[in-house]
Amino acid sequence: MPRAATPAIAALLAAGVPHEVLQYHHDPRAESYGEEAVEALARDTGVEPAQVFKTLVIALPRGLGVAVLPVPARLSLKAAAAALGVAKATMAEKAAAERSTGYVLGGISPLGQRRPLPTVVDASALRFERVLCSAGKRGWDVALAPQDLVRLTSAVTADICA
Repeated sequence: MPRAATPAIAALLAAGVPHEVLQYHHDPRAESYGEEAVEALARDTGVEPAQVFKTLVIALPRGLGVAVLPVPARLSLKAAAAALGVAKATMAEKAAAERSTGYVLGGISPLGQRRPLPTVVDASALRFERVLCSAGKRGWDVALAPQDLVRLTSAVTADICA
C-alpha cells in the first residue's frame, strides 16, 4: 500500500473508510482557510457550503477538544462545552492547537491527530450523504460519510452553531 500523504488519510485507509481526497489551490495570502476551501470546492465540485466543515481546537478546563462545524457557521463555545460535558470552553491558542494535533493552522483535520481529543461534530453533518473536512494539509480536503467522521473521531454530535 502506498504511503498516505497525511496522517488523516492514513487513518482513513487504515480503517478502510471510503473517502475521496479533493485538492484545490491554496493561496498563502488567504485570510480564511475555510472560506477559501468553500469557494474552491463549491465551484469545482458543486458541494453546498454547509457540507464543508472546519475543525476548531478549543481549550477546555482540562486540556483541549475539537469542534467540527460548517465553515459558514459560527461556533457556540457554550454549546460545544455542554456537548463535551464541561462548564466552559475558549478558543485554543494557535501553538497549542498545532502542537497537540500535529497539523498546521488551516490544515488541522479532525482525523489522524497526534493525540485523540474529545470531539463534537455539529449535528447538521448528519443531513448529508457526505461531508468535507481538512485532509491534514492546506488545500486538501477529504469527502466522507458523516457517520464515518463521527465514528473515527469518537465524537458526540450536537447543535454547536451560534
